[in-house]
Amino acid sequence: MPAKLHRIKLSESERHELEAIRDQKRSKGSNIMRALALLLSDEGPHGPSMKDTAIQAHTGISIRNLERLRLRCCEVGPLAALARKPRATPGRKIKITGEVQARITQLACTEPPAGHARWTLKLLASHLVEIEVIESISHQSVGTVLKKVNSNHGDKNAGAYHPSKTPHS
Repeated sequence: MPAKLHRIKLSESERHELEAIRDQKRSKGSNIMRALALLLSDEGPHGPSMKDTAIQAHTGISIRNLERLRLRCCEVGPLAALARKPRATPGRKIKITGEVQARITQLACTEPPAGHARWTLKLLASHLVEIEVIESISHQSVGTVLKKVNSNHGDKNAGAYHPSKTPHS
């Protein structure tokens, strides 16, 4: 096993704060385990300075995650290392708002265009782009929206009803 790259020496105040987090009944389990792992990794005068394999056996945290935790502790401090790291890139912007969902549902309940017996998901998607409700949308997204509003294309009134082959008992 390679030597530890990042060694932790906690001050007394940091140690007391981590012990308080470890002993709290209402903390998240992951924070408690991380605090315990940092306490067991402490190579200061009051720390046990345990090996990674022993810490892994005691906490259940993988060795790679222990290495990341110690690295983060060296970068931002032991208390900040317990919190999740913020995302480097922001999440995707949501394209389908409530207004767009309402328009999809409204459009699906109208009569289909001439030459079509019923609305298909692809037809709905292309029509939404045509009437400039949204820049672009896939037929899967249209299906997801309609599924959320309990739109049932297999209903008797939807034109796609296929009676069951076996009679109901």
